[in-house]
This record gives sequence, structure tokens and C-alpha cells, in this order.
Amino acid sequence: QVQLIQSGGGLVQAGGSLRLSCEASGSTFSGYAMGWFRQAPGKERELVASITWRSGNTIYDQSVKGRFTISKDNAKSTVNLQMNRLKPDDTAVYYCVARSAVNSRWEAGSWGQGTQVTVSS
Repeated sequence: QVQLIQSGGGLVQAGGSLRLSCEASGSTFSGYAMGWFRQAPGKERELVASITWRSGNTIYDQSVKGRFTISKDNAKSTVNLQMNRLKPDDTAVYYCVARSAVNSRWEAGSWGQGTQVTVSS
């Protein structure tokens, strides 16, 4: 199994920046994809960004494109989400998720504990 430990989050003013980190343990990750989900009150859980370990291919939701950057550090088995120009609508609980990159669903993956991000206006 893959265990995910999240760090970062907190309270930030609109327009500010915040970095989330997700450290994975228990496996190697060349065959994995990593994603950041978020869930805000009254909204469905949504995939914010994802990245594959092997190729580094990234996908971003339109709501964060150009503001958020997902990156990985293979040596440290860590995935980061750099969030810039934050907006109040970015307020949510953010979850790191790991899944097989081959024919796998996010729901079947391993989930981190969640980290609160609050952006004040």
C-alpha cells in the first residue's frame, strides 16, 4: 500500500501563495499517477491537478490553470502543489491521491488525510 502524508495549508490572504506537499511511502512510484483533489462546502470533490511519475505529464483544472503548479521530486517521493494568486474560491480541503497510472480510478487509490486551505478576501 501507499501511505500519503500531507503538509502545508493554512490561512492566506487573497492574492497570496501557499505550497502543499505530499510525501508518499511504502512503494516506488514509477507506475503511479498523483493528484490533488479539493472539496469545498456545497461543492462536489474535484480534481485540481495531476501528474505521472514516469513522464511528468500534468493536467490542470481550468479553474486553477496558470495559477497552480504540480510538481514531483522522485528522489524524495514527494509531490507538491504550488498555489499562487489564490482566490477565496480556492478555499477547500485539499487531498493528495495516489493511484496506478494504468487503468485505475482515483477512487480506488490511496488518499491523504486532507489539508485545509482558507483564502480570505
